[in-house]
Amino acid sequence: MTPVAIADPAPADARVRDTVALLDRLVSFDTTSRNSNLACIGFIKDYLARHGVESRLTHDPTGTKANLYATIGPQGVPGVALSGHVDVVPVDGQDWSSDPFRLRRAHGRLYGRGTSDMKGFVAACLAMVPAFQARGLRRPIHLCFTYDEEVGCHGARVLAADLAALPVRPEMVIVGEPSSMKPILGHKGKVSATCRVIGLAGHSSRPDRAVNALHVGAEIVSFLNRQQARIIAEGPHDARFDPPWTSCHAGVFRSGSALNIVPHEAEIVFEYRHIPAHDARMLLDELRAHAETVLLPPMRAVHPGAAITFDERPRLAGMDLAEDHPLADLVRSLTGANEAGRVAYGTEGGIFQEAGMAAIVCGPGDIAQAHTPDEWIAESELAACAAFLARLADRLAA
Repeated sequence: MTPVAIADPAPADARVRDTVALLDRLVSFDTTSRNSNLACIGFIKDYLARHGVESRLTHDPTGTKANLYATIGPQGVPGVALSGHVDVVPVDGQDWSSDPFRLRRAHGRLYGRGTSDMKGFVAACLAMVPAFQARGLRRPIHLCFTYDEEVGCHGARVLAADLAALPVRPEMVIVGEPSSMKPILGHKGKVSATCRVIGLAGHSSRPDRAVNALHVGAEIVSFLNRQQARIIAEGPHDARFDPPWTSCHAGVFRSGSALNIVPHEAEIVFEYRHIPAHDARMLLDELRAHAETVLLPPMRAVHPGAAITFDERPRLAGMDLAEDHPLADLVRSLTGANEAGRVAYGTEGGIFQEAGMAAIVCGPGDIAQAHTPDEWIAESELAACAAFLARLADRLAA
């Protein structure tokens, strides 16, 4: 695969060429969620300022990360927001064939961390700013660029609260997560937690004098499996999603140091990705009750200091837009799609929806490329996104 310089004149369309140039800059910022995003946000703020667009920043508690909010068009009118996060997942341990933070073009694809998820959409929005301004919008286009989506959507929570305090906020939000430019009306919500088990260490030859935290942790995971089997068999189900039920998943299990030592600690990180009709907190409460009434008493009979605790993480709200909502009709008409789907992965859309703004997902790229080594986006996807945004501007100017 032979790379081609970014300055190559193809594609001919100026908007796509500008999008690629901006994507080149955005990818060059290592905005892995553990890092500051201020250099990237500063570049975006300066770019907008050069085009006469003012930006509003909101920071995280450390002051090392920021959201950006800007409005193009009339200020006192609720409009349509284009939302994207600028943080990316780590490249640690992944086998990349080139520098992940340097954009590489080859055979109609653009390679680099965040190209698909989701700096490609952010670049497309920025490339359209001059056209948005020249179009004479009657309803504004808002830009919402956030931090820390990949580690809990922390930035979107701050931004949604900030927008709620404004005299006028966006009426609708298009979240540009990769969907191959197909409208996504809904996604599952997520409830996740870390379970910590404290037992009593001992020699493996006398397990009766110890409390094996690993064994108890295994019982926690086994209970999750039983919950999953029950949900699959009994429901609730929602055929609009794949899979059509709430999923119960343990992703991390840490415990033990040596075979001849009874482990005294265990940690399990798990989640429920739930369909709209299912209250996942009830599932978490059920697991807590099982731990307290079934697992903990025999542990404390041996060691009174034994404990099982659950540290719930910030909940990710699901998103569920009605098929006949004006935003669904708008995005279908702009994309030419006759149908709209729903997905299992989560986005910031549910947070905006909970804050009173209708939300939908539609963006360039394929979710299958997100988080992978040699992540890429097709230039044709960026072209489709540019055309979509141009049609949106036409609609808001009408």
